[in-house]
Amino acid sequence: MRYRQLGDTELQVSEVSFGTWAIGGGWGHANDDEALKGLNQAMDAGVNFFDTADVYGSGHAEELLAKATKGKEDKIHVATKFCRAGDIHDLSTYSEESVRQYCESSLKRLKRERIDLYQIHCPPLSILKVGHVFEVLDKLKTEGKIRHYGVSVETVEEGLFSIGIPGVKALQVIYNLFRQKPAEELFPQAKAAGVGILVRLPLASGLLTGKFTETSTFAADDHRSFNADGAQFNVGETFAGLPFNKGVELARDLAWIAESRGNMARASMRWILDNSNITCVIPGFKNERQVEDNLGTVQVPSFTPEELERIQSFYQNKVKDHIRGPY
Repeated sequence: MRYRQLGDTELQVSEVSFGTWAIGGGWGHANDDEALKGLNQAMDAGVNFFDTADVYGSGHAEELLAKATKGKEDKIHVATKFCRAGDIHDLSTYSEESVRQYCESSLKRLKRERIDLYQIHCPPLSILKVGHVFEVLDKLKTEGKIRHYGVSVETVEEGLFSIGIPGVKALQVIYNLFRQKPAEELFPQAKAAGVGILVRLPLASGLLTGKFTETSTFAADDHRSFNADGAQFNVGETFAGLPFNKGVELARDLAWIAESRGNMARASMRWILDNSNITCVIPGFKNERQVEDNLGTVQVPSFTPEELERIQSFYQNKVKDHIRGPY
């Protein structure tokens, strides 16, 4: 495993880390025993950073992390998020009283005294511009409740605004072969500002595994079913904002990237990590097999200049016009 510095902080995090949305809930059935085995396998392989949120399984993902990292709190860094347990458009959700309660509840579930990275969970730009929430986070940092804070964003505009806040040390961004816009302006400016980049949904909700067909179906409690067209939250969180059938077609056109790289998933994340402005990818998982597969990313070769040009042309000519939702 290789490690990268998170912005200009002291944290060195594994370039392949993991998100816990899938094991908490929202991606269909998940088994806790399998999840814990996967977490332990990742840590045994050198993964030292996990991302979660208070709404993943209503806190269940945080509780699973507490079990897996018990006794390793100083070695395993945990990022969690807040605000979506309330009304994200209501200023009271970001009041000192509310944020303190969110923070204390997460600390209790995580069984930790301090959160390594505390992130606002995809708030509206209007809330960010009010700015009061950053004052609250500064207080929590001074008190030792959190080590650093950041923002999980949906759009480039939100990201560019956030990196202008002095205390923001990380952005969590949707970025993958189907969703390349953040790399154009946001990523270089974030690096210049000393802000780390955590890449979520690097496989476009599984499209970039190349395993789906137009007849693939998902459980009713899986966001790939109930949010396929943005019914519950930003459609960009599901299949990178692409209509499912179009995404399957485009993934088929990209199958060539797996040549000499094992499979499409590893190749897709290798492409992300080839961008030096990025700190880490945080794919999801449900079991040991998926963890092992994702960890193989660090062993596959980088893309050649010719391959990168081919990918860029593919995105510009065949993908970007089909992406829906704020971007």
